[in-house]
Parts: sequence; structure tokens; C-alpha cells
Amino acid sequence: MSFRMEAVQESGTVKVADKVKELKSRGIDVISFSIGEPDFPTPAHIVEAGIEALRSGFTKYTPSAGIPELRQAIAEKLRSENRIDADPSEVIVTPTKHAIFMSIMALVDRGEEVILADPSWVSYEPMVRIADAVPVPVRADEETGFRLTPEQIVEKITNRTRMILLNYPNNPTGSVAGRDEIKAICEIAADRNILILSDEIYEHIIYDAKNYSPASFPDMKERVITVNGFSKTYSMTGWRLGYLHAPKNLLDGIQKVQTHSITCATSFAQKAGVAALKGPWEPVQKMVSEFRKRRDLTVGKLKGMGGIEIVEPRGAFYAFPKYDFDMSSEDMAAYLLDEAHVAVTPGSSFGKFGENHFRISYATSTENLERGLGAMKEALSKL
Repeated sequence: MSFRMEAVQESGTVKVADKVKELKSRGIDVISFSIGEPDFPTPAHIVEAGIEALRSGFTKYTPSAGIPELRQAIAEKLRSENRIDADPSEVIVTPTKHAIFMSIMALVDRGEEVILADPSWVSYEPMVRIADAVPVPVRADEETGFRLTPEQIVEKITNRTRMILLNYPNNPTGSVAGRDEIKAICEIAADRNILILSDEIYEHIIYDAKNYSPASFPDMKERVITVNGFSKTYSMTGWRLGYLHAPKNLLDGIQKVQTHSITCATSFAQKAGVAALKGPWEPVQKMVSEFRKRRDLTVGKLKGMGGIEIVEPRGAFYAFPKYDFDMSSEDMAAYLLDEAHVAVTPGSSFGKFGENHFRISYATSTENLERGLGAMKEALSKL
């Protein structure tokens, strides 16, 4: 193993998922709240577009940045929905996770600092470390509604700060930042010549709130990398399709990483991406409506458990409860798996300030939520 990889931890979410699969292979009935994946099928019109692409022989390399019709559709989406003045030439089609990785590798030098929330998605900090850069975690807890405040960011900025990494709606907490907060962070970045990487993969899975893209604010387009994709909104996780938007002065380096790594996104999946953006929109609306119901069910059940506190999530499909028991989050996850046969992700997987929390993904059926949360309540009552 290389020296740089010795400082990188394995993915906590993948670790839990592998454990669940192993238990299920032994015939143990486990209810999993650990996977960040919609349980709905990919909408039929998207599947058909992918099948048609395969049948027509669209299985070869594409232009590295993506097929023109998809880049055009993405640019139109960014202009109409996100109010970003996007041109197709400023779009790279790539798996969403790879978009984040490429952006950090291409734009952050060794020793430079990236400010990010703690807790945050399990892969942000490892990606920064792989680039030989320095992650600077900022505590985002119940007091701030799990959001990064402008004041906290200013306190962490040094002459080595290169990038601020934002993710709203947020994984693992479900938090959503307001317009004034995003605007203030943008002004901080502009004043200090800092880049913003905005991961907006959950933008449409949002309740009683609105997503604000940093690149839509005045004079911000030239310093923001906007990352998004199809996995969550269209239930296309296995298609591995996403995209990023950035100005040309930032895009050239990112494109070099693309050409020397994956070359291009999967050809027939790109055709499916065009169909997804064209609609219809009804399958997405139905899915989000169901997630809202599950959110309400999950929060209600958690509030009824002794020793549990919960901030109501406003987006994504996660709850991030805090517990008042004397055990680590890894031990708590192990206890719930052994005692209740319910899989959750330890809060420490998302950063040191995630300790004394665990993440629940309510991207599962109402029946599973009822059974699993009931078993959790019983198990916690024994502590």
C-alpha cells in the first residue's frame, strides 16, 4: 500500500453494507437502514432509452466530456433550474463521485486546505487526503442545524485555504442551507479568492425548503464547481452517471483527469441520461412524496425512543439521531445489528463530530421502517 493510502480509511457505509450482505447470506433477517440508495426502480422511460441505445449499437467510446445532446440538456437544466449561466462546453459528463474526485485532484495542490463540514459524506475527506491536501473539518452539529455557518468558515481560513466543499441537501444529516447562508459563504470565497465545490446530488429530494446553487450568485460562476448526477433523483445508482459544471479556466485540468482515468462515461447510460432530463417528471415527484412520508414516520418514531434526540431532516433521505448512551457509535451500530437485526451506519464514519450519532437511511419500505424502528426502540430500552 502506498504511503498516501495509509492515511485513508475504508468507507464506513460500504463496510456496513458488506456486513449486512454477509449476515443475509447466512439466513439472518436483517433490516438495513445503511444504504444511500433509492429503493424505487429506475423510471421505465429511462430504462427504455438505455435499452434502445444498446440495441442500436451505441456501445463504443464517446467524446471524453460526454455526448453533445447530453451536455446540451445538462446546460439547459442548469440554466432553467439552478439559474447558472451554463454553456454545454462547460459541462463534463462523468460518474458523480468521480466528478468530485477529479475536481479535487485537478484543482487542489499538495499541502493546500479544503474546508468541509464534520459530519459529512464519508468520501470527501479521503479524496482530499489522496490528493495530498489537508482536510479542515468544521463542526456542524445540532446547534447550527448541521449547517456550516459563515462565521465558522472564516475562523478556519488560512493562507493555504484553496477550496470550501458544500453539500446541500446534506448526507448524512439531511440539512439544507438557506439563501442568505449560501450568499454569505459565496462572498467570503470571492473576497479571499477561494474555490467552492458544491455537491448538489440531492437537490430534488427536498422538503419545505429550496436548493440554492452557489454558482448562481453574482460573480461566482468563475470560482464554483457544481457537481450533480442522476443516481438519487432518478434512482439510477447503478448507471454511474453524473456531471459537473465549471468555467473553462477550471475545466481544462479536470478534463485531463477524465481522459487519463475513465476516458468517458458509459455510452448507453448517457442516452438514458438525456431521457431522464427530458422527463416525464411524475416518477420523481411520486418518489419524493413517498420519501417525505417516510421522513415523517422515521422522525416520529425516533422522537418516541428514550435516549434519542433528532433534528428533523429537510432533504435527502437520511436521519442522523443523537443518542445518550455510554458507547461509541461503532459499538452502538454493532449492538443494534446484534440485538435488533437492524443495520445503521456509525456516526463516526462521517467524521469525529459524528460520534454519538448514527445514520438511518429511510430509502426503504414503510413496512421495513415500521419493523426496524420498532426493533430499535425495544433494543434501546434495554440499555
